[in-house]
Amino acid sequence: MAAIRRSARAPALDELRAFARVAELGAFAKAARELGVPTSTLSRAVTRLESSMGVRLLHRTTRTLRVTEQGADLLQRITPALVTLRDAVREVEASEHAPRGRLRVTTPTDIGISFLAELIGDFSQRYPEVSVDLSLTQRVVDLVAEGFDLAIRAGELRDSSLVVRRLGGTDAQLFAAPGYLERRGAPRALGDLNEHDLVLFRPVHGRTRWVLGSGARELTLDVRGRIGCDDFSFVRAAVVAGAGIGLVPRLICARDEADGRLVRVLPRFTGRLGSLHLVYPSARHIPAKVAVFRDFLLERLSQDTTPQTGSRRR
Repeated sequence: MAAIRRSARAPALDELRAFARVAELGAFAKAARELGVPTSTLSRAVTRLESSMGVRLLHRTTRTLRVTEQGADLLQRITPALVTLRDAVREVEASEHAPRGRLRVTTPTDIGISFLAELIGDFSQRYPEVSVDLSLTQRVVDLVAEGFDLAIRAGELRDSSLVVRRLGGTDAQLFAAPGYLERRGAPRALGDLNEHDLVLFRPVHGRTRWVLGSGARELTLDVRGRIGCDDFSFVRAAVVAGAGIGLVPRLICARDEADGRLVRVLPRFTGRLGSLHLVYPSARHIPAKVAVFRDFLLERLSQDTTPQTGSRRR
């Protein structure tokens, strides 16, 4: 085969694509109809390609079109690459409409361990083409820089360019293990908590503040405890083990309460812990895997939280 001379300007992809379709179909008009462009556009693209390469690729007359030896050589070389590129584009387009691929999620450890594991298991059964890679960490992850699709975060969020979808409130309840209550008795009023062992979330020198509401009333208690941690999964586990009474999000204790491992204490009082949010980088061109995961969480958490429709930027 004749060698193809190199040129200073690399051929453009649209020029190579135009030449390949004209050569394969044997006519500019047919190729133009298939590609949805004017015949003159294809003609100019092939002319530019020939000029940049310094060789004639097509012999053209008013009645016939024939591929030259150099043109046949080029067509043979570029066709596999063009097919690969076309298939890659189609696969990416398909992934935007059908949920598939790797979904990278980050969330605090206590949220992930307490209830997200079960939800992700159910999600994977519903969407078997999506693989979920979950990272549990207490730090605030930079989603874009670290390549994550979305995050689940609790409490107040920092202002950013991320899109925030509120999943619902993270109200808490006072819980204790049945064994602890058998030993120490159940408190009948908030003041009785001073006589009990308390397990605290993020205490400072063994102290923290609990904000508890009952109907329209809201009370603030300064409480002390000998056990504390900055992770609700530990607080929950310590309370289940009978270490004391803890103010723990209902969301992460639902299974323990249903199975009898935990009992609500002073159930008319509810703690205010803020909201649970789904956070992702952009509101435009959301991948199908992100959209279905978002909708799945809203569906499953609706019984335990109060979802808020719509998206907003922070």
